[in-house]
Amino acid sequence: MPAPSATDTNDTIAAISTPPGEGGVGIVRISGPLALTIAARIFRSSHGRDIAATPRRVFHGHVVDGNGRPLDEVLLHLMRAPHSYTCEDVAEINGHGGAGPLNAILEETLRHGARLAGPGEFTQRAFLNGRIDLVQAEAVIDQIRARTRAGLQAANAAAGGVLSKAIHAMRERLMAALARVEAAVDFPEDDLPELIDTELLDGLRATHREMLELLDTCEAGRLYREGVAVAIAGRPNVGKSSLFNALLRDARAIVTAQAGTTRDRLEEYITIAGVPVKLIDTAGLRETADEVERIGVERAREALLGANLALVVLDTTAGATAEDLALAAELSAHELPVVVVWNKADLQPPPEEVALPDIHGSVVVSATAGTGLDALERCIGDLLLGGLQASAGQVMLTRLHQKESLRRAADSVARLLDNAGLSPEFLAADLQEALHALGEITGETTPDDILEMVFSSFCIGK
Repeated sequence: MPAPSATDTNDTIAAISTPPGEGGVGIVRISGPLALTIAARIFRSSHGRDIAATPRRVFHGHVVDGNGRPLDEVLLHLMRAPHSYTCEDVAEINGHGGAGPLNAILEETLRHGARLAGPGEFTQRAFLNGRIDLVQAEAVIDQIRARTRAGLQAANAAAGGVLSKAIHAMRERLMAALARVEAAVDFPEDDLPELIDTELLDGLRATHREMLELLDTCEAGRLYREGVAVAIAGRPNVGKSSLFNALLRDARAIVTAQAGTTRDRLEEYITIAGVPVKLIDTAGLRETADEVERIGVERAREALLGANLALVVLDTTAGATAEDLALAAELSAHELPVVVVWNKADLQPPPEEVALPDIHGSVVVSATAGTGLDALERCIGDLLLGGLQASAGQVMLTRLHQKESLRRAADSVARLLDNAGLSPEFLAADLQEALHALGEITGETTPDDILEMVFSSFCIGK
């Protein structure tokens, strides 16, 4: 269902705002000009209070049907415009968290004049009514979907306006520069001080550096939001499943002394450096006549090629075999980052000199003894994040469309700086392009198709 357009915001919408299933409490949210009227029609206070005439905001009572029969015992929360999530009149009905009572309450709101809200329409109204900008709207869905504390911190920072403030500060500096450049265009013959001077250009250089620094945060921000896939690969019986279990801190995969125990890939989520990591245990890679094991090997190769990072496990007691070196070279050829994990260090240290192909790290562990795991996690975290870690208040891009818009803004400023001696008309055009690109991030100049994509990705009720 596409997100409603800005022309649909004068009616009243309603939806169930809690996830499907059974729970202690569920919420039906109503927003719009008829929200309080609808609430008054379907709600009966347990103390006989008139909710329209009472300054209270929370009431106990029942939602009733058209014949006055109770549907559910509820708490009714009233929020009058503009002091609500949407900046509209809002009523939230807290009933019992089951499909029966919540659907019955929702049906009553629709019968009295509300319409069913589309995905993300409550947040869209908050955006259209000026309570939040596009960055903060996107952060709402990131807060809902955050799977790690670091991801939640990044989302909270964006929702709190940290990124928005940084973008607005850039725009203000560019607008001030544009005013001076346009003055030079409009009054070329007047006796004015030099408008396009060293001070103006130095300020633009500083803004350009700030843009480049912010661009460098996008990959880390995306990882906190989306997570990564890390595949464990290697020959049979080098300890891949033992390493999988050790990183999970749980005996998830079957481990035996028999080679080829793992026939299918196993997947579990862990957190490394605040990033959600889908850890994949794969079948040992070797030529085999066993049909089931052969299918497992094929799936292992598919998992590797679809991963963001590969852990190639080598056995310290066997050294690096020709098969190990061929696998590492194959993965490097696919431009897949590779970390070599020397396992079974409790039995024998790894060989001192091994000519490995292009790899991104080497760590010595004992999966059975649990040693070296912290070093391995640090290696993975550093490789994924490049040293950038989310912290409270961290300014960070999290979406590719934000990166693309900021990159175009930075390119426009760089072009201006490279051609500072040209006519002011050309410099003004570069500044206008940069301002338009920055406005796409906060929603001031964002194309409708991007707005529709953002809000349609929300769940109904938010």
